[in-house]
Amino acid sequence: MWLLFLLVACSAAVLSCALLCRAAVAAARATSGPAPQPPDTVPETAAVGRRGPGLTLYEMAYLSGGPHRLADVVLVLMAQQRRLLLADTGWATVVDPVGKDAVERATLSAIGPDGQRRIPAIRDALTGDDAVREVADRLVTDGLALPAAVRPGVAGAVRLVRGAALLVLPAAAASYWTAPDGADGGLLLAWFSLPLILTLGTWAVARFELHPYSDWATTAGERRLPGIGHSPATAATPASLVTLALRGPSALTDPALRAALHSSGA
Repeated sequence: MWLLFLLVACSAAVLSCALLCRAAVAAARATSGPAPQPPDTVPETAAVGRRGPGLTLYEMAYLSGGPHRLADVVLVLMAQQRRLLLADTGWATVVDPVGKDAVERATLSAIGPDGQRRIPAIRDALTGDDAVREVADRLVTDGLALPAAVRPGVAGAVRLVRGAALLVLPAAAASYWTAPDGADGGLLLAWFSLPLILTLGTWAVARFELHPYSDWATTAGERRLPGIGHSPATAATPASLVTLALRGPSALTDPALRAALHSSGA
């Protein structure tokens, strides 16, 4: 029986490490090439909240958390301007049915003619909308975002390696207790040190070479993201929206908005 536990631990370790190596190579190929230059003009879709070297609020949100993060940003932006009402039950209600850019118009279309819809459904609808794809395609073209072909990327593979490392410990304990009488417990546990060393070593290398992990931004994209508080807020782009774009709904200081996004599964 203990051999079965060892086989499971080794298989999980080898498979997860191989997937991480594959993801790292794919990300490196996708991000190879000269560093992109800031565009001379910004399309209407990305015209909201210019901050940092050539990045817009929508672009920062996508690079930090993908299309769902971008959806949260546009919802909160419209809510702060009193054009949407976000209830703490996870519903969005239209107050002003006029969008100022393509992403806002897509958000209103996602809510639908009834003027009210659950926030998770709005997120899912925006993910496939042309306006959001335009933001993503522009970032991929500029070398700032990972192409869809290499996602899920390094972040997901690192989580698998971490999970495989944690799996080794209960597998070793189970093998120790199910080993036949007279078996060398020390030798048995030594076998489990092999997958543990493999996973922990791979995890350490990834932490040193690939951190910060991202399923969305390339290395160049990560470098273009501003630090919190490094750029002054403007009337059009308050600091709360930049913080939301970079860190997600948990960073919101408004309890009503935070409850609305969290209650909807953010």
